[in-house]
Amino acid sequence: MLAPRPAPTLRANGRVFAQIAQFHPELTAFRRDLHAHPELGFEEVYTGTRVREALERCGVDEIHTGIGKTGLVAVIRGRQSKSGRMIGLRADMDALPMTEHNEFAWKSSKVGLMHGCGHDGHTTMLVGAARYLAATRNFDGTAVLIFQPGEEGFAGARIMIEDGLFDRFPVQAVYGMHNWPSMRPGTIGIRPGPMMAAADRVTIDITGRGGHGAHAYMTVDPVVVSAHIITAIQSIVSRNANPIDSAVVSICAMHAGDMGAFSVVPGKASLVGTVRTFSPDVQDMVERRLSELCGAVALGFGASAAVHYERIYPATINSYDEAMFAADVAEGLVGADHVVRDMAPSMGAEDFSFMLQVKPGAYLRIGQGAENGVGSCFLHNSRYDFNDDILPLGAALHAGLVEQSMPLTV
Repeated sequence: MLAPRPAPTLRANGRVFAQIAQFHPELTAFRRDLHAHPELGFEEVYTGTRVREALERCGVDEIHTGIGKTGLVAVIRGRQSKSGRMIGLRADMDALPMTEHNEFAWKSSKVGLMHGCGHDGHTTMLVGAARYLAATRNFDGTAVLIFQPGEEGFAGARIMIEDGLFDRFPVQAVYGMHNWPSMRPGTIGIRPGPMMAAADRVTIDITGRGGHGAHAYMTVDPVVVSAHIITAIQSIVSRNANPIDSAVVSICAMHAGDMGAFSVVPGKASLVGTVRTFSPDVQDMVERRLSELCGAVALGFGASAAVHYERIYPATINSYDEAMFAADVAEGLVGADHVVRDMAPSMGAEDFSFMLQVKPGAYLRIGQGAENGVGSCFLHNSRYDFNDDILPLGAALHAGLVEQSMPLTV
């Protein structure tokens, strides 16, 4: 059993945080219920039902379901509507196909499924913001709260957009946030420009000529070809990408032959990996060089190689004005010393990027780890859990983005 987390002292200012903190126990119970009932992308039926029930109790003006399959959108109108503005807030809802190894009372009730990335906490923070915003309505405009399915590899954001999300709710800007175990509670990180990398999948199918391992000279061994390809493609970043640019090429899996056939040279081999970049130009270069190198290396051994390159998620790029505005809102909550305005971008990926391709906006990180991040369990770990201490802070940050981007006028 994990040792209990030391209770951090969160620095948060203002009436928004103070009001939301009053129902912190209810948010914690809600989050833990979601954690105990994880669901994969586009299967968030229980989660969606619980969210809808919570929104109905909050008294939001409208609830729209079935957007992007299992997505929900809540609409809250402010006291005034003179500005005509509409601001979007987004939280992801899905879990991961992994087995949880925690022992607390709210651990996953489903074998092979767990909230290993904190989407249960993200959803709860947005529900907390909805409760506050619906009760106070201290803004001039309309708040659109987006509960998104299928972030973990299903491109749920893109599906919601294709299903008319921004046609029906034409927000001027959209904001999202993600917990970050490497930052201590009470800290918020952001930067203009790239926050997360593009995530691409590459599959390399190598065709040789199989045969007997004792007579390898009669074969064209795709295993040997694979080894040379794996080594050769590492030169793409070191010798083709400008050192100032960032890129990662990782071959993460290989399949060839039969483990029970120790003396059989297979006729085919397959490699699967990922490419991470921030710049479209670098992304194009890596795709081109992969094709050129793999084909040439295979040809040198008398084999052939086919490269299938799939662009999964684009890079998550914060627009400058919205990133600076979000940082200002964060400073008002936690103070300038607790806001990192030049946070290093991550080579991980996020499908909020699809929303930022069509709308200005910003993606933030909210610290949730142990003090200074030391000893924190990172994302996608079987012993990860969301830190409930930060629920009021995340909800207040969501609400602050709405109130300060659409202030009431006298």
